[in-house]
Amino acid sequence: MSSLQLLWFFLIGLLFSVFFFLEGFDYGVGMSLRVIARNERERGELMQAIGPHWDGNEVWLITAGGAMFASFPYWYASLFSGFYIILFLTLFALILRGVSFEFRAHALSAVGKKLWGWTLTIGSLCAPFLLGMMFTDLVKGMPLDAAGNIRGGFGDYVNLFSIVGGVAVTLLCLLHGLNFIRLKLTGDLRQRAQTVTKVLYPVLFVGLVVFAGLLMWQTDFFTARPVSSWILLVLIVLLSVIATFGAYRDKEVLSFIASGATLIGVVALLFNGLFPRVMVGNNPLHSILIENAASTEYTLGVMTIVAAILVPIVLAYTIWSYFVFNQRVRTKKVVSDK
Repeated sequence: MSSLQLLWFFLIGLLFSVFFFLEGFDYGVGMSLRVIARNERERGELMQAIGPHWDGNEVWLITAGGAMFASFPYWYASLFSGFYIILFLTLFALILRGVSFEFRAHALSAVGKKLWGWTLTIGSLCAPFLLGMMFTDLVKGMPLDAAGNIRGGFGDYVNLFSIVGGVAVTLLCLLHGLNFIRLKLTGDLRQRAQTVTKVLYPVLFVGLVVFAGLLMWQTDFFTARPVSSWILLVLIVLLSVIATFGAYRDKEVLSFIASGATLIGVVALLFNGLFPRVMVGNNPLHSILIENAASTEYTLGVMTIVAAILVPIVLAYTIWSYFVFNQRVRTKKVVSDK
């Protein structure tokens, strides 16, 4: 395995980490429309909180997929063909929530606004759940053949481990979104968000215990890479404790950073367990290794130069956009529904 191959495996993990940190709270806010908002005006206020950012945050998922296509085409081919249905449903959920912003803003009736508010909630719920299922299946192992094709049945995709993984990612995103609401909004919505986080964090700890148990049972994480796996698992729990402390002590910045870092920790745990593979096969001989899935050294070298130029520009723009829209959303800024 070359240094460039290792670098790009790390960079793809980093891109997914940034995606879940940024888009995670978008999903959470979208789900919160039916959790803490009590009328259409409040739902509009929640949508306004993520309005300037949600589409830019989704770009990180596209970037991660594009980087995978260019740097590890064998991984891309096996993953995207084998998980075609799950990825298709994820794309549909993303499209559904994307159009919801525009269609709700132009809806002329209360029924229309309610309808597109529901589609935003459903899309925000399904996307992280499906992605969580896919990544959980990825590390559990799939029935790969010698050519890298997945020959799986329904139970290989939908099983106890993948469902728990999907629920865990969805719950983490919901909590991340509630912490963002506490950070971004004022008044009743902020208070309700804090109240719900106090209820959900104990549920999260139960879920983490179940997920950790299934991770030990269903994967080779704690036999192949025990030290790093335990460190990352303990870090995830510690970050969740810090976020809980922030929720109970009304420290929204601390809670938001800790909940986002928890999502990053989950991605790091999964990529740590994958290494040095990119696809885990039920038959270890059919697992796809980093060195076998990577592009040529020349391609990786060119990509590294391009990334070194473009990624700082994208990061600078992202930071600038959050700086411009750093003020809290207040009720008086929201136009009341007719």
